[in-house]
Amino acid sequence: MLGLFIAALIVSGLTAFPLLHELELLAKLLGIPPAADPHSLSGLQFWIATVRDGLRDVHAHHPWLAYGTDWLAFAHLIIAIFFIGPWREPVANAWVLKVGLGACAAVILLALICGPIRGIPFYWRLIDCSFGVFGALPLLYCLRLTRQLEADEKKSP
Repeated sequence: MLGLFIAALIVSGLTAFPLLHELELLAKLLGIPPAADPHSLSGLQFWIATVRDGLRDVHAHHPWLAYGTDWLAFAHLIIAIFFIGPWREPVANAWVLKVGLGACAAVILLALICGPIRGIPFYWRLIDCSFGVFGALPLLYCLRLTRQLEADEKKSP
């Protein structure tokens, strides 16, 4: 379970590098024409076209802003490394699982507090919140197993 969590962090990190290419592909998959004005669309198509156009503008006029998402990607990769500790020595590194659970709760808070400030649609904030919820589930399971291991270690001489 922890291996899947680590893999998800790595994949999440790696996908933060090519954001513009991913948005172009997603727009194409959603049937959004390359030159479509976002305001001619609605719902998810509107949001994806808006984000795609914003990224196009950033890449064309302010490419250094993408460096921020490079750091986001890097952070995901580094955080993934921390979870190797509880994978190898669960009892000694249970604190990492607890910090991870705190981070999952913080994801929800960040989405609900900063999302409206940044103009993120409510449905998209819920998607962001789901990362905190779905991230917490394997960590809670691993923490439960770790506590069982710790109890077993205390029982055996």
